[in-house]
Amino acid sequence: MCGIAGMVNNVPGGVEAATIHRMCQTMVHRGPDDEGIFVKNGVGLGMRRLSIIDLAGGQQPVFNEDGTVWVVFNGEIYNFPELRPELESRGHRFYTHTDTEVIVHLYEELGAGCVDKLRGMFAFALYDERHRRLLLARDRLGKKPLHYALVDGSLFFGSEIKAILAVAPELAKINYEGLLQYMYFGYVPDPMTAFTPIQKLPPGHLLEFEKGEVRVEKYWDLPEYNTHHPRNETECLEELEHRLAEAVRIRLIADVPLGALLSGGTDSSTVVALMSRASSRPVKTFSIGFKNGDFNESDYARVVAQRFGTEHQELILEPNVVQTVEELTHSLEEPFGDSSMLPTYYISRLARQHVTVALSGDGGDELFAGYDRYRIHARRQIFERIPAGARQFYRERIYPRMPRSMYGRKFTYNVSLQWQERYVDGVSFVPAYEREMPLLSDEFRGILQNSDDPQNLLLRYFKQAPTQDPVSQMLYVDTKTYMAADILTKVDRMSMATSLEVRVPILDHKFLEWVTGLSPAWKLRGRKQKYILRKLAERVGVPKQVLHRRKQGFALPLVHWIRNELKDMVLTVLLEARTLQRGYFDQRGIRQLLDEHFQGRRDHSGRIWRLLMFELWHRNFLETRRADLGQQPVTAAPLRGGGG
Repeated sequence: MCGIAGMVNNVPGGVEAATIHRMCQTMVHRGPDDEGIFVKNGVGLGMRRLSIIDLAGGQQPVFNEDGTVWVVFNGEIYNFPELRPELESRGHRFYTHTDTEVIVHLYEELGAGCVDKLRGMFAFALYDERHRRLLLARDRLGKKPLHYALVDGSLFFGSEIKAILAVAPELAKINYEGLLQYMYFGYVPDPMTAFTPIQKLPPGHLLEFEKGEVRVEKYWDLPEYNTHHPRNETECLEELEHRLAEAVRIRLIADVPLGALLSGGTDSSTVVALMSRASSRPVKTFSIGFKNGDFNESDYARVVAQRFGTEHQELILEPNVVQTVEELTHSLEEPFGDSSMLPTYYISRLARQHVTVALSGDGGDELFAGYDRYRIHARRQIFERIPAGARQFYRERIYPRMPRSMYGRKFTYNVSLQWQERYVDGVSFVPAYEREMPLLSDEFRGILQNSDDPQNLLLRYFKQAPTQDPVSQMLYVDTKTYMAADILTKVDRMSMATSLEVRVPILDHKFLEWVTGLSPAWKLRGRKQKYILRKLAERVGVPKQVLHRRKQGFALPLVHWIRNELKDMVLTVLLEARTLQRGYFDQRGIRQLLDEHFQGRRDHSGRIWRLLMFELWHRNFLETRRADLGQQPVTAAPLRGGGG
């Protein structure tokens, strides 16, 4: 696991090793063990290494036999033990025992098509000197990040945005459309970032840079849903178990201590069960809990640990939330609104005290329909029977006349929408609130009046989904958006902040492709979510009291924190003049939101958290970075000041 960065200059000889070093220094947390740099003829590749495989000989950049192909790589290739002998039989000579080296030799054989052979999580940059071509690639689901910017014929890239800004600070130009997407979803979806000149390379995509031009193309997508049909439940379970057990087994390869993050839920417990079966020694497991009993899942994690005889480490937290929020928002390069980043950070920090690699159970909800919203929206399909004209009449003529306090008002508006729009409305944070009270300022809306509605991104994915089934369409949309830009981003950023590598066997692409082909009835059966995965968990011995309980994941007492520990920070930060004068928010709407919440009339903790994260990103990342560069910190409204 590493952080990678570099650039290709349009002027030969125009890249210095010191420049690449500055980029790498912004990501020491991603790779505290080593640094490697390659500079030649206007090309610079750099990396920070977290040593996992071939500790002594796996330094990067890695090159081919004649030194004409070089690569820097972030991630793990789990099938490299099979790929290496195939390549050796074709005459390739290896000088390391690391997984990275298979990439350069696969490239020699297949060119950009080498990615099709890779099974794992990865983001890499490969330079082909003969063709003066740079190839960037990101894994199929977006487990590893990769950003890039093309400026005056030169290409910059990095695992993190801050690596690019370290040598090109002029690229910190606020992308208002990206910020609007954050307001809606709590994250900035691919390919946008919070900065206009900088892009994310989307999951499952390649970028080739040659002769000053960038070409981005997709190399993978989810296959068609509902294509294979096991004859019975036993057959389905046997195949499911075989495939997931293999995905877990190949992720146990490491030359460093390895363990598992255990929330006490179905997904992580199933992974631990399969790890225990494949391991010759007890699995090291880690869980956290909070002193607030309503959010303490450590009892369930302890039951699982005892069942499988793991070496279990448990930490019951009473954290300094204000301090943690301040620290994390100094490192977040974009506003990020998923509050579960806090427990993810805490458990990663605990695990890193004992291991360097940990497996997690992420991905089960998006593959097996684990979120309540899938069941809710599947049931709401019945409202499609109401004529579209009648539903439109309700939205336009009746809804505006209903008292704001009337029970069921939001629900009836939502169900009056066409079903895909209904789903998107349900996962968007701004529209439902703004139907009652303005949250975003007219000024901010005015700047974006010609921009695409953020909800259209999700609606386009509905149209692209390789299925006609509503549940499968929802799974596809969430896999392409929420899972990549929220779940996997959270896991990468919080684990890498502690120099911990996290592996996600449920998102093994071969396993995922097989699960995608299953009928939705195996995933959502009546009111039973993750039906077949829960059956598998029972089959491999996960205790029943773990399986039949309310879903929480790594839950946290956000409502409690905002009303108590975070209250002073929330009121101070969100109502300060410097916040309100930026021009993003309607001041009356912000005050009403806070009044309703703190007077106990409504629970707005999720919206308040996202607004707080937005403003703290502005202060702790954006303004701090400008101050470090000797630029004037922005305290007046960027919408009027024109620069952020």
